[in-house]
Amino acid sequence: MQQNYDLRAAVARINAERANLGLARSNQFPQFEAGADLTTSRSSRNGPAGTAGNGGRSRTFGEVLLNLLTFEIDIWGRLRQETKAARAELRASEEDRKAVMTTVVSDVATGYFSLLELDSELDIAKRTLSTREDSLRLIKLRQQGGVATMLDVRQAEELVYQASQTIPDAERSIEQTENQISLLLGNSPGPIPRGKSLTEQQELPAVPAGLPSSLLERRPDIRAAEGNLEAQHALIYAAKAAYFPRISLTGLLGFQSNQLSNLFTGASGAWSFVPQISQPIFTAGRLKSNVKFARAQQELALVQYQQTIQTAFREVSDALIQYRKVKEIRTQQELLVTTLRDRSRLAYLRYQGGVDTLLNVLDADRDLFNAELSLTQTRRNELLSLVQLYKALGGGWQQ
Repeated sequence: MQQNYDLRAAVARINAERANLGLARSNQFPQFEAGADLTTSRSSRNGPAGTAGNGGRSRTFGEVLLNLLTFEIDIWGRLRQETKAARAELRASEEDRKAVMTTVVSDVATGYFSLLELDSELDIAKRTLSTREDSLRLIKLRQQGGVATMLDVRQAEELVYQASQTIPDAERSIEQTENQISLLLGNSPGPIPRGKSLTEQQELPAVPAGLPSSLLERRPDIRAAEGNLEAQHALIYAAKAAYFPRISLTGLLGFQSNQLSNLFTGASGAWSFVPQISQPIFTAGRLKSNVKFARAQQELALVQYQQTIQTAFREVSDALIQYRKVKEIRTQQELLVTTLRDRSRLAYLRYQGGVDTLLNVLDADRDLFNAELSLTQTRRNELLSLVQLYKALGGGWQQ
């Protein structure tokens, strides 16, 4: 969570939205500034006629002004609506961060369970290769004794090569999956420590029946879409407020003097207070277009909000179906593997006793190998169905 790049980027976006909210809020309050100016000039001795008496003299002008007030009176609520929109966008960015957190958890879990499944595939391939090499040695001995043919030897070699080529492929997938998990963790590519194997994983927790649909209300993507919708709704009112006049107040207080020594005397005081009213008269349709644009953005946000909700219901339904059906598939595949193991054992015994052909032995061995790989993948899918349900519910089904 601390090192993941997507989460760090999401935090940076939150900080940006928080700063944007501060900018929007600052427009609702008076602004105060202070400034000072000091000017020194010296006239030339060869200046224009009539200035000879002043030739070569220096004169200093001074000015100290305090901008007491720069303030727009928000009669029509334009600034308030812009602040409301900025606050809603900040909430949406915070929900986006939570959505990223849920995604990171599910992606790491998915990668880790896939890694365990690849470890199991590699173990099956090595075990199968060892069994097939033993069978190949036996068939070669039978061929040398005239009991088996060279065709039997070549068929046994085919199975050995098929098993051996799956080993480097599984090792390649393992290393690439480790690199993917390392990236999610914000680490450099490297090995990932393992815990229990895929077959040793604890029993999956039971998903309670009748999950309330209110669980979806906490999904971060739905809450983020809701925040975006609220922000666009506020921007419509801000755009409409631009039709009305703006009333601004500006006040100055300070000192001015053409002699620095007299800068702060009573006669040097200066002040001004200027109320201003500006009313748009002709903008060539700009204000109307801004309102239309804000309304279109709000309609788009509404459609995206509705789509997000429908997508959430579909994802939860898919996850529940996956969770329920994969368990049934895994049960049947375990029975299939048990049957194929016994079939392979009997086929080898019959072949060694000269009762059966090698073709049946090779078919039984090949079917067993494929079934064991399929069972491993189903066990991984059963674990991933729980991960998928966790993500679909926005972080599990706990209240």
